[in-house]
Parts: sequence; C-alpha cells; structure tokens
Amino acid sequence: MVQGRINRQSTALAQERLAITPEISVCALCDRPIPPALRDAHHLVPKSRGGVSTVYLHRACHRQIHALFTENELAKSYSTVIALCAHPEMAKFINWVKGKTSEFNPPTKRSRNKGRF
Repeated sequence: MVQGRINRQSTALAQERLAITPEISVCALCDRPIPPALRDAHHLVPKSRGGVSTVYLHRACHRQIHALFTENELAKSYSTVIALCAHPEMAKFINWVKGKTSEFNPPTKRSRNKGRF
C-alpha cells in the first residue's frame, strides 16, 4: 500500500512540474528556442495531401514557408526540413532570422513567385 502512495505522489509532483515549466522547443529551421506563444506545428506534407508528420517551427518561419510555396510544391518537392533549407529564398530568410531574438515576429508578404518554381 505504501508503494501506491509513493507512485501517486511522484506522479502528482511530475504533473505539477510540467504545469509550471512550459515545454521548450527549438525551431527545426532556424535552431532558435521557440516561445510557447509563437510555436506552430508544420505538416511537412500538407494535411490536404495526406500528411501526418509535423515539426515545430517559429511562427515567422512557418508563415515564410506558406508565403513561398503552394501545397503541391510542399508535398512534391519540399516535404523535408533539409529540402526547405536548401531552397535559396528560404535559406536567405533563415540566415537573416537566425540573428534575431526568439520573440521576433516580423510581418510576412506572399512571394510574387509563389507557384511559379
């Protein structure tokens, strides 16, 4: 019976610690820590194309991906973090945003070339 009390107490303490300390994530693209308020889950293959696996990204990085690429492009050519980082415009954005603070959240404009690659 004592064993049950210890398990319940340790479980309660673990849940309490999780409630106090928010989960810290790192952006899969820019390698900066992501504040919980700016964390987005990105489907590597869009859900509309049957994708299920996700990675955590800064909101700015996530918006940049969707400003540059259509869902078809993401599904066919840019379904991995490596492929996204290899794209010249995305690489330029990543290099620029790496020098910013984690809380930095710039406005994003849609690319004029979206869907023309």
